[in-house]
Amino acid sequence: MHADKTYVPWLILAGLVLTWGSSFILIKHGLAGLGYNSNIVGSLRISITFLVMLIPALLRLRRITPRQWKILTVVGFINSGAPAYLFAYAQTGIDSNMAGILNSLTPLFTLLIGLSFFRLHARWFNVLGIFAGLTGAIGLIYNSGNGGFIFNFHYAVFVLIATICYATSVNIIKTYLSDLDSVSITAFSFFIIGLPVTVYLIFFTDLTRLLSEGGDAWAGLGYVTILAVIGTAVALIFFNHLIKLTSALFASSVTYMIPIIAIFWGIVDGERFEWNYVAWILLILGGVYLVNTKRLKNKKSKKSFAQ
Repeated sequence: MHADKTYVPWLILAGLVLTWGSSFILIKHGLAGLGYNSNIVGSLRISITFLVMLIPALLRLRRITPRQWKILTVVGFINSGAPAYLFAYAQTGIDSNMAGILNSLTPLFTLLIGLSFFRLHARWFNVLGIFAGLTGAIGLIYNSGNGGFIFNFHYAVFVLIATICYATSVNIIKTYLSDLDSVSITAFSFFIIGLPVTVYLIFFTDLTRLLSEGGDAWAGLGYVTILAVIGTAVALIFFNHLIKLTSALFASSVTYMIPIIAIFWGIVDGERFEWNYVAWILLILGGVYLVNTKRLKNKKSKKSFAQ
């Protein structure tokens, strides 16, 4: 990347923080409007994104090689499919701000998976940044739990599984899909899973009944539609581009700042806030800075933020 455009990744990062930080409150209200049916909310998120990205996918069909189809299938399931259901189900039992805080574990899993399976090489201060951000996230969890780790683990564990899915997907995209544009990655990851999920949504859930009864269901549909179009389709295009411009760790570090926006929306929606959250938020921001202090190298992919 040219020196005069080094601000672009930071602008993308800021936009993703605002967008994804708001996604948890959209999931919360989508669930409330649709009878707290996480299967409907997760399926709607995937189906609407699939429809939005269908034309770009069809226009790019001839560009995809058999090898890329295999990789995109994996990315579709672990990045576009599973997390939509996991987050929706988790938020039937935990607050939206807690879901945002737990999501900040993604960079740590990105580092561990990258080191273990993708030959990722990180300098000591990058690792320090990961653990500084993680410490800040743990501090937020501790304080948001009334001075202890008081949160429903049965539901929180589904967020943890989703972060592992995200971390694996980021490493796969950076390592194996560097030759494919971000729109194609997003479009085909939903093209692969979108049709069966849409069939399931229409014929095997209570969506049509809920909508026919009126009430809050249409409002819930509206929240999930915003989430799917802006928070999933558009945001993933930019996120996949960010992976290409920088490193897997820098891209995943967006999740460290998401809790800041998630907590803000939680306050607006009547959830709890303590002023000592600010110190942990500053620690998170410092960790994100250290993660990208200097170039990270991946033996399989030589591109870096500095290019």
